[in-house]
Amino acid sequence: MRPLLLSAATLAAACGTEPATTATVEFVYSAPTAPDQAIAMQFPACFQGVNQTHIHPSWRQYEAFFLTADGPDRWTITFDDVPVGGEQRFRINDPNHCDLNATGATTTDITANGVTLSRMVDTPGSGIEPGLAFTVAGSGVVTP
Repeated sequence: MRPLLLSAATLAAACGTEPATTATVEFVYSAPTAPDQAIAMQFPACFQGVNQTHIHPSWRQYEAFFLTADGPDRWTITFDDVPVGGEQRFRINDPNHCDLNATGATTTDITANGVTLSRMVDTPGSGIEPGLAFTVAGSGVVTP
């Protein structure tokens, strides 16, 4: 007797469910939400250019989306359309990081669905800017 092999998609279709193609991902960036006036005075062009802390996600063609200040040291944003299975990239720009990067790009203290992200990658912006990469499963489990 020959074993029957079924793909996950075939099995899901046979059970009446389709595999998830997108997942919900909450990003948390742990950093002060108050503007640092010393950095604003020292790096005015960068500080004004970044404006408010924001994210540029690859699955949204690196468009900018403002993060929400959720306490004195926490920024958040949630996307419900993150493609599953493939590598996704994003960049966060924070005006308080203009002293560390000429565009305020930051790659520290960022989680996705509770998982600390650390795999640095290049992202497009004002030239090439540092960002982070991850994958997400249909269940929302993030792999850095």
